[in-house]
Amino acid sequence: MAQIVLENLTHSYVPNPQADEDWALKGIDLVWEDGGSYALLGPSGCGKSTLLNIISGLLSPTGGRILFDGEDVSALSPVGRNIAQIFQFPVVYDTMTVFQNLAFPLRNRGLDESAVEARVREVADMLELGPTLERRAHRLGADGKQKISLGRGLVRSDVNVIMLDEPLTVIDPHLKWQLRSKLKQLHQRFGFTMIYVTHDQTEALTLADRIVLLHQGRVVQSGSPEALFERPEHTFVGHFIGSPGMNRFPAAIRDNALHIGRQQIPVDADLSAIIPAVERGATLEVGVRPEHIRLCADGFPVEVRKVSDVGRYRIVEAQLHGIAFKIYLPESARLPAPVAGARAAFERARTHVYVDGWLHPPAAS
Repeated sequence: MAQIVLENLTHSYVPNPQADEDWALKGIDLVWEDGGSYALLGPSGCGKSTLLNIISGLLSPTGGRILFDGEDVSALSPVGRNIAQIFQFPVVYDTMTVFQNLAFPLRNRGLDESAVEARVREVADMLELGPTLERRAHRLGADGKQKISLGRGLVRSDVNVIMLDEPLTVIDPHLKWQLRSKLKQLHQRFGFTMIYVTHDQTEALTLADRIVLLHQGRVVQSGSPEALFERPEHTFVGHFIGSPGMNRFPAAIRDNALHIGRQQIPVDADLSAIIPAVERGATLEVGVRPEHIRLCADGFPVEVRKVSDVGRYRIVEAQLHGIAFKIYLPESARLPAPVAGARAAFERARTHVYVDGWLHPPAAS
């Protein structure tokens, strides 16, 4: 396995890129440590697959470098980079048996047949493919074929990185959880460097130890799932991570205090450092997650418009001076009566201030 470093990586599909929107990737700087488990997360069109294909060597970047363990591999072919890539749709040899499919990468490298046998059976058992080893691949369903694809990536112990490009898309929903759990177990057992591309935050949060969130070709935050949830460095992170996402309120500074509408909001941010940017026309917002708002007698007045029961908790839709927001309410909690006279408070330490979309003060590097 290898440490992977990306240095100022850029890419455009336009011959002579000029405008910001001409760039699919915009100055990516990342370090993926040897043996780490990473999720490359973001909506469709944000640059995830482009970045994955550049790392694998299927695509040459417009600018920047890719280093594996300090060696510049930017000009190397996929074979020269020694990676395993698992795609969204299963790649199998239908006329071969499951065993032959799994053994193919090892036999192709000239491994001794006894070593091939041992490794194939070890990986097959972990993927619960053991009973199907002598079946031809075409007889398996989509989930079985995708297990073969996963196995072909995992059977090799000499790869620098295993990259998975939304490999569970074609899997039935009730089987996705099982395969996610299995992938997590396999990573813990073998310690391979794993980069998992997905648009599904549930997959990212359950599979990876660290998340890299892309938005419009840029990395807006990289860190642990807890960091992205508790301290979003950009308003997009707060919106994309969490269900429901972070509430955003347009804000203003008056009399050295932060206000949403007429309501003063206590925050820990240094407002004096923000004022010059606001005077230059910067957009000022307050972000607070539904989980970090409580209904309480000593809060400020809000108007409750709707309460939705979603099982283990309820979502309260409310308004503060005409601005809609949501509150996460445990099922056991009681709504105040009357609802029209409800009051709410934000958890001060978890109430964040954003200037032009970016957290203030910025997270420590």
